[in-house]
Amino acid sequence: MMEAPLLSVKGEEIGKVSLRDDVFGLKPRTQFLHEAVTAILANKRTWSANTKTRDEVSGGGKKPWKQKHTGRARAGSSRSPLWRHGGVTFGPRAGKVRVELPRGKSRLALAQALSARLKDGRLIFVDSISCDDGRTKSAAAVLKSLGCASRTILVLDRSNEMLTRAFRNIPDVAVILSGDLNVYAAMNCRKLVMTKAALEALLGRWN
Repeated sequence: MMEAPLLSVKGEEIGKVSLRDDVFGLKPRTQFLHEAVTAILANKRTWSANTKTRDEVSGGGKKPWKQKHTGRARAGSSRSPLWRHGGVTFGPRAGKVRVELPRGKSRLALAQALSARLKDGRLIFVDSISCDDGRTKSAAAVLKSLGCASRTILVLDRSNEMLTRAFRNIPDVAVILSGDLNVYAAMNCRKLVMTKAALEALLGRWN
């Protein structure tokens, strides 16, 4: 078991948290993390380009010429992909393209990302985060105490409306739940702040 400092909301060390070696002690593999992040980004993308197949192109209902005795190749429609103004074969189609990432592979990628963040000193564990007044000024003070500037993600175990309201006006700062944390979110931030309760909920994925 590994240990990491546990901070208060004021940035003072108040204890230690125990970390599992199979989640926070892995050696990150760049190619593996790239594959997992690419899959997540692909699933977020919506394709707008759209081409028509030969069934969707207008016209082409009449056979251009008779089947035999013309000296020309057989043709059944003037909207064949081989013809000008015809349909498109294997062209882009509007809609979402789903890239399936196996659950075990997704967990392994997240574990490698968390291990990399811990090794770089970009993963911070706090006892709890509270902002009862819901003011952005109070939220900014919390970030300053923890040494977080921009591109910070706060990971909670349950939704907190007042906390979300306080942090939503700060640029490049997001509040997410532990169940929504993935490899892309972990790698696309400078600081990852996680509460002790969120850590316990997160480790439930490996249980």
